[in-house]
Amino acid sequence: MAIHNLITPEKLEKYFSITQQALDKAKLAFDEKRQSQAEDLFDMASRYFQDAQFFYKEKQDYVNAFAALNYAHGWLDAGARIGLFQVKDSKLFTVDD
Repeated sequence: MAIHNLITPEKLEKYFSITQQALDKAKLAFDEKRQSQAEDLFDMASRYFQDAQFFYKEKQDYVNAFAALNYAHGWLDAGARIGLFQVKDSKLFTVDD
């Protein structure tokens, strides 16, 4: 089965919701000592999230929407792992609670 048949609107909606929750938490948890770096990393995640919305809503391109969502969440996870986002939520990030 081709990859584009595996990425359904339901799956995309689920991951949009999860990534939106992670964006919301990260935005409120910047490391004050590294504010500039946290803002930069958050900006990258936000831009990929916006790209994902564009691919999904405007282009109906589910493959690129899913890829952009994964990049967005990857940026958030990286920021959480190195402490730029002071989060304690192992359901949304690759960190310990």
